[in-house]
Amino acid sequence: KMAAGEAAGRYRSTMSKSKDPSGLLISVIRTLSTSDDVEDRETEKGRLEEAYETCDRDLDELIVQHYTELTTAIRTYQSITERITNSRNKIKQVKENLLSCKMLLHCKRDELRKLWIEGIEHKHVLNLLDEIENIKQVPQKLEQCMASKHYLNATDMLVSAVDSLEGPLLQVEGLSDLRLELHSKKMNMHLVLIDELHRHLYIKSTNRVGQRNKEKGRISSLVKDATSVPLMDVTNLSTPRKFLETSQFNTPGSSNMRETSLLEIKEDTELDPEENSTVFMGILIKGLAKLKKIPETVKAIQDRLEQELKQIVKRSTTQVADNGYQRGENLSQENQPR
Repeated sequence: KMAAGEAAGRYRSTMSKSKDPSGLLISVIRTLSTSDDVEDRETEKGRLEEAYETCDRDLDELIVQHYTELTTAIRTYQSITERITNSRNKIKQVKENLLSCKMLLHCKRDELRKLWIEGIEHKHVLNLLDEIENIKQVPQKLEQCMASKHYLNATDMLVSAVDSLEGPLLQVEGLSDLRLELHSKKMNMHLVLIDELHRHLYIKSTNRVGQRNKEKGRISSLVKDATSVPLMDVTNLSTPRKFLETSQFNTPGSSNMRETSLLEIKEDTELDPEENSTVFMGILIKGLAKLKKIPETVKAIQDRLEQELKQIVKRSTTQVADNGYQRGENLSQENQPR
C-alpha cells in the first residue's frame, strides 16, 4: 500500500508539475531506462498498475457520486454537438444554395435585360399601332369637321396627323397613300380658310346691313311720306375692326366688351360656328397660324382687297336701286284709285 501510495503520489506530483500527459510517460521511460535490474522494472511496473487501479477506483467513486450530473452533462453535450453538426450542415447547404442562386442570377441577368428591352419595344409598337389606327380615321373625321365648319378642330387634327406621318411613322410604307393625301389636304387647307375669312369679312357683314335696310324698308312702306324713310345706318354694326377698336380702348372695369386674344378663342363643337362672326374669324386666323400660312393670308387679302371692295359697292348699289324701285312701285300703286 505504501508503494502504491508512493506511485500515486509520484503520479499526481508529475501531473501537477506538467499538464501535458506525455510528461508522465517520459518519466516512466526514464526510470525504466536507468534501472539495470529486471526486478526493479517489475517493481516500477507494479507501482504503476497499483496507481492506475487507485485512480480507477477514485474515478468510479466520483462517477457514482456525480452520476446524475454527469449524465445530464453528457446528454447536454450530445444535444449541443448534434445542434452544432446540424447547423454546420444547414449552413453548408445554404452556402451551396446561395452559390447556385448567384450562378443562376448571373446567367439570367442578360436574359432579363433582353426581355425588358423587348417589353419596351412591344409597348412602343402598340403605341404606334394605336396611332396608326387613329390616323386612318382622320380623313373621315376631317370630312365631318369640314362639313360642319369646325375648322379649328379640323386643322389641329390634320396638322397632328401629318406631323406623325412625316415623323415617327415615316418608315411605315403602308401609309404612303394616306401620307400623300393628308399632306395634299394640308397644303390646300388654307385656301378654304381664306375663302371663309373673305366671305365673313366682305359678304356676311354687308348682308347684315342689307337685311337691316330691308326691315326698315318694310316699316317705311306703311308711311306715305317717302322722305321719312331713313338711310342705311351702319354706326351700330359690329364689324371686326369696330370690335377690335372697342375692345382695345375699353376700360378694364367694363363688362360689356373685353379684349379677345387668339389664345383664348376656343371652338365649341355643340354650337353653330358661324353664329358669332368675330369669334369665327378668330378661329380662322388661329387655324391659319397653325398651318403657318399667315403670310399667304395677308397677301391674299391684299390682292383681293380692291376686287372685294368693288363687289361691295356693286352689291350695295344694286340693293339701293332695288329698294328705290320697290318704294316707287309702292307709291305709284297707292296713288292709283281702284
